[in-house]
Amino acid sequence: MSRNKIHRFSLLSFFIFVFSINIFAQDESRASKTWHVQKYDLTAALPQNEAERYLQVKAVLNLKNVGSAAASRLTLRINQNAEVSAVKINDAVADFTKGEEKTGTGILQRIILRTPSIPANGALNVAVEYKLKVDENSGLNAISPIGSQFLPLSYWYPTPNSWFFARGADSAPFRLQINANGQTAVSSGAQTSGAFDQSINGQPFFATGNWETANSAGVSVFLPKGAGAEEQKRASELAALANEAKTFTTSLLGAIPDVPVKIVSVRRGAGFSSGGTIFVDEDVFRRQKIDSQTAMTIADSIAKLWIGNTVLVGGEGFGVIREGLTRFIATQFFESKYGKDVADVERQRQRTAYAAIARRDSPLISVSPLDDYYFPEVANKGAMIWRLLAKRVGQDEFFNLLRANMKDGSLDLAEIRAAFSNQKEFIDYAFDQVTDMNLLVGLPQVSGAETKVALRNTGSIDASVTVNAITQNGENLTAQTTIPAKNFGEVVFKTGSKIVRTEIDKEKLYPQSDYSDDIAPRQLDESDPLLVIKRAFDKQDYASAEKYARNVLQAMPRFDEVRTYLGRALFAQGKSAEAEREFQSIIEEKLPTARSLAWSNVGLGEISLKNGQSANAVKYFDNAVKSDAEYGATLAARQGRSKLNANAVIDESIKAYFAQFDKIAVSNRKADMQGLLLSGEVSKFAAGISGQTEQWQTKILSVDKIDNDNVLIESTLNIKLLNREPETGIAVYRLSRAGNIWKLSGVEMFEIR
Repeated sequence: MSRNKIHRFSLLSFFIFVFSINIFAQDESRASKTWHVQKYDLTAALPQNEAERYLQVKAVLNLKNVGSAAASRLTLRINQNAEVSAVKINDAVADFTKGEEKTGTGILQRIILRTPSIPANGALNVAVEYKLKVDENSGLNAISPIGSQFLPLSYWYPTPNSWFFARGADSAPFRLQINANGQTAVSSGAQTSGAFDQSINGQPFFATGNWETANSAGVSVFLPKGAGAEEQKRASELAALANEAKTFTTSLLGAIPDVPVKIVSVRRGAGFSSGGTIFVDEDVFRRQKIDSQTAMTIADSIAKLWIGNTVLVGGEGFGVIREGLTRFIATQFFESKYGKDVADVERQRQRTAYAAIARRDSPLISVSPLDDYYFPEVANKGAMIWRLLAKRVGQDEFFNLLRANMKDGSLDLAEIRAAFSNQKEFIDYAFDQVTDMNLLVGLPQVSGAETKVALRNTGSIDASVTVNAITQNGENLTAQTTIPAKNFGEVVFKTGSKIVRTEIDKEKLYPQSDYSDDIAPRQLDESDPLLVIKRAFDKQDYASAEKYARNVLQAMPRFDEVRTYLGRALFAQGKSAEAEREFQSIIEEKLPTARSLAWSNVGLGEISLKNGQSANAVKYFDNAVKSDAEYGATLAARQGRSKLNANAVIDESIKAYFAQFDKIAVSNRKADMQGLLLSGEVSKFAAGISGQTEQWQTKILSVDKIDNDNVLIESTLNIKLLNREPETGIAVYRLSRAGNIWKLSGVEMFEIR
């Protein structure tokens, strides 16, 4: 994966995981909601030539006063770079003032309006005309001749309540018309007469590009142009997965209005979804199989068609419903489709993500999008809470009550509390308190024909748990018990065999502040087992990394990230045959991570290279490069492939481009350099070259096709900048064809020393 690529949703989420102590943001997070958006009607026009960097927009908002009193003031929030030219209220020109609102991600612009007095439950229309400048493309907003996109978190449209509002951002039906200047446009909803009409709640967004469209199982897949047979196969698999997730969720939550489901290949913003349209990384189609993160994105996005889109979710603590409940349902789908062992690995990932912030979280009722731990808490701890609640009341009853409370088209925690009033003590603890539970298990103590195991619960509620014991001959024993709140407990196993290992809460139902002491004798000192293994591996203590990995895999044999480290540790110790078996088993896994796929292919490539099997080595290294899952794996694959000195077929137009690039780099003519770049891209890289280059020589090593108009160029560079020693190394560029001209659109790797 490239260093500057902003196409992973995890990186997109970085812009969200923020905190701010600014008074404006806090005021909004605490305020009661006054205005509710009933519908957005947006008309957007992209620039007609590459030099222009403005999106022209007219936004009409139908608003309702949902406060308890008349309102005569309206504040809209929008991107700080929006240049507002006119505002109308109920078709009458309105005066407005501007202000600023600081958030953890930057500054929002306020458009402040005086309105006619609107009584409670009254409505008004407001129309805003503006243009929005995008200086440099990102995962949130981009203007490009090869593909543009505007996501809600770019605040490209005006709205009363921003994403940071503690009771939920605005979400409503919308109509969106896009002048895409010949490109294909995509958004959510049905496309009619050149516009997208979304009948369920959503946040307006769009993307444009040049895709191939495949329709399968009632799902439209927008995949890279020029996709081959394997990419078409991935598209069919993704569509089938989305359709199965929809069928599964329907069985739990009932039928909803028919909404088009679309899966869209994107360079940036993968992981975003709204209203049935799901962005996935363009590299997903080039991988050997669907990876676990993409599968979870699709399943979670489908669940949101019910929770958040069809049924509006709001109120304090809305995130635990919109993010946590959908994550729980998606994981249930995983268990149904792939088996409990695969779902348990996904739950382990969720648990690990939450454990990283468990000691500094807030109650779910009050955690805010302003908090940097918002998503790790509401999605992952939230999923655990819903799983526990469903287990306590029974899954059928759980979903029966949910369906009953969703019938009115809205859902909040107040309704949840009323529906599950017989679980008041648990719900009050789960939603209103921070996690204070830590479950501990003691070493087994033999007493005659019995073995006693001491237990402890530091939490504020009783914990009903399964305690598992393993004897020296491999026998598994279980015992059920309830440990009182802030108290001790004990289980007794009647066995003549020596117990060598005990574990509390085998199913890992309860959110805890620490999971490392759930097993005795203690095996690891961290709640994240992967961190312990990685730490040993990074220290080149491969024997310890192997030992830790084998311990974890005894309990979770499908934990592919752990198996990846096991294979790499084995290979580092010269155990090639064992390593090969581990790497091959990962590739055959039902649902491995993209990272595991990449490193397994790197490992198999290195083993093939060591054994003199050049053709196999090239195949495996190519697979790792196509996965583009992690910078380190991609770099290792490229370095391995370069050792084989394979002759690359290089288009003459690409050769000509780099011959020109080398000449212009040393000429230090900034204007000429800009002509080689795609508008809105790599400006910082170009600025680092212009005016200080004495030598720049590019030798092309290989060309990897992304689609018909995008390629990755691997090269060796020999350069010398002013006042620096000569440097050399590997650089990987992304070239994009705008019209019939190649332009630089990304620097994916720059290992120059």
